[in-house]
Parts: sequence; structure tokens; C-alpha cells
Amino acid sequence: MNPTPARGPRIAIVGAGLGGLTCARVLQRHGRSVTVLEREASADARPQGGTLDLHADTGQAALRAAGLLDRFQALARPEGEEWRVLDFADAALLAHQGPPAAGADGGGRPEIDRGQLRGLLLDSLTEGTVRWGRAVTGATPLPDGTCRLRFGDGATEDFDLVVGADGAWSRIRPALSPAVPRYTGVTFVETGFDHCDTRHPDLARLVGNGSMLAKGIGRTLVAQRNSNGHIRAYIALREPRDWHAAAGVDLGDQQAVRAHLLRMFDGWDERLRYILRNGDSAFVNRPLYVLPAPHTWEHVPGVTLLGDAAHLMPPVGLGANLAMLEGADLAHALVTEPGIDDAVRAYEGVMLPRSIEAATGSAQGLDHLVPATAS
Repeated sequence: MNPTPARGPRIAIVGAGLGGLTCARVLQRHGRSVTVLEREASADARPQGGTLDLHADTGQAALRAAGLLDRFQALARPEGEEWRVLDFADAALLAHQGPPAAGADGGGRPEIDRGQLRGLLLDSLTEGTVRWGRAVTGATPLPDGTCRLRFGDGATEDFDLVVGADGAWSRIRPALSPAVPRYTGVTFVETGFDHCDTRHPDLARLVGNGSMLAKGIGRTLVAQRNSNGHIRAYIALREPRDWHAAAGVDLGDQQAVRAHLLRMFDGWDERLRYILRNGDSAFVNRPLYVLPAPHTWEHVPGVTLLGDAAHLMPPVGLGANLAMLEGADLAHALVTEPGIDDAVRAYEGVMLPRSIEAATGSAQGLDHLVPATAS
């Protein structure tokens, strides 16, 4: 049974991502009222992305606080922790890390599809918690310590606390900080493969049960097992943001994109170039952005941030975990501190230093994933 929230301070979470939903779930579990505002029209308005590894001390800790750890474990794929590193020139196995043995200490980092995890969190909330199709365009802190939200239809609504959990291009962030995301110099081009064990058996063997990585200078291929026999692949390029325009390639012309990518990966083993030739999904261009590190702000009553809105980092395994932990931490502070402002100050006092360390580590992780020079 989902919890029935009591009345209390007016709390709005902008963004129905993993961090915002975790915060809402923990608040409701403690009988607090909360509203989640999401610009998308429904939960299935768009695909939710690939697979995530949830760490014991962050993502799993947040799910424990949310009372959802058992349900997560029923969906998770411990075998997805396997990693295979291949030589780009001949696809020889350079390194292999299997999943931890059953019952190993530390909890491991089992994989779960992002969409499955989001669905788990959504299903745990009281019906009507998420207001779908409510596009927030900005936030204005008010002199009395509350915050006014502006919506795309011209309406406004005041809350005692607004939590910006609305991602990289947050509409709440300007209420606290002038920082804007910058391009990292790396772009991921995404594609996917369906029913891999039957339709793409050679690729399935190459990837194994978890993830496969092969890298050269400024070029990396990553392929990851998702649920239901799907493999999602990322073609990582250390190139200018407009690499396709400079090459005269129309991103809408799949054959042109394919041909250009094959030229970029000339000299790579043909078993790896299979990823470029044979995807079942269209290529999707995803330039990677980050916020400055460190990214901090002076406390402002009535508003705060979590997840990518607070510390956009490269996608190397920390972002979703950190966002969920922050959602749980903020909710815990809101139910234990004497007032909203005390809670937000306590939360930011822990979150900001922790995010600085994580952002530094993520930047180093991206440099390792897509090296600019020979190591």
C-alpha cells in the first residue's frame, strides 16, 4: 500500500527523475506532503535511457531509506557487473572482471534499467503526486522565505520549498547560481541492438553479461547489456560539438552518419565495427555537458537543487547514484530538522562538498574513458 501523506509545508519538486522521485518517496514514507512537477506529458513520454549500476553506499542506501531495496533487488541484474575490456585493433580480451560471488560482502553494484528503476519509484508514490505536463519556466525566491514558480501557461504558484531536480538545463538553477553547462569535448553517439542472443549472437558473446569497452585515442566503444536481450551501445568521440556539421554529415541521414563513423573507426577490428554497421536503433547524437567544478552557491531560503541541476557530471556511474542519495538526504533533513530552512542548510552543508569530490572524480573518469593521448 502506498503511504497517505499528511498536510504540512508546501514542498514542490521540479522534475520526475530518479533524485526527485526518491526525495518524494522518502517524504511520503514519513507522512509529508509533496508535489512533483514534470514537463513531460506522461511517464512513458520518452525512453529513459540505458542501464545503471547502483552502489551500496549511495543508490542502494537511498532505496533502503525509501523502503524499496527489496523490490529493487528483485529486478536488479547482479550478472550485469561483468566488465570486458578489448583491444581495439584485434578485439583480444585485455581485462575481465566478473560479478562478485553470491553472498560477497559490500552489496556489489548490480545493474538495473533506468526505466525500471524510475517505474519502481513512480509506483511507490501516492496517486496524483506527479503533475504531468506542468512545465516550469522559472523560480523566484520571495522575501518571506518562500519561492514562486512560473509555468509555461503563465500561471504561478508559491511553495515553502522548491527543489530543483530538473536536470542539466534546470529552470530552477538561475534562482541560486548563474552557472551554465559547458561542453566537455566528448560526444556519445548512441545506438541499440534488440534480441541480441538470437539476432546478434557474435556481439552478445563479445559483450558478455555486462559491459564491453574498447578504446583508442579520442575514440571509444562501450556496449552494455540491458534487460530483455537488449544491448545499448555508445560511440564516444573526442571531437568538437559540431563534428557532424564540420564533416558535412546530416544527423538525420542515418546512412551518412554510419559511413562517417566507420571512417572515424578505420583500423578497428571488424567485430567491433559491427556496432557501427548493424544497430537496430537510429543513431542519437548526445554531446556531454558539465557544470563548473566546484559548483556552489550561497544559501537562499525557499529553494535548493539536487542531481544534475546541482552538479552536472559526465556519465561515468556516479550521477544517478548521487542524485538518489541527495533526494533521500534532503527528505531526511526535512523530517528531522526543526524547520525547512534548517533542513536545507543541513542538506547543502553535506551535499555541496560531496558533489565537488564526485565532480572531480567524474571528470577524471571521462578522461580515462576517452583518452586524448596515448597512455
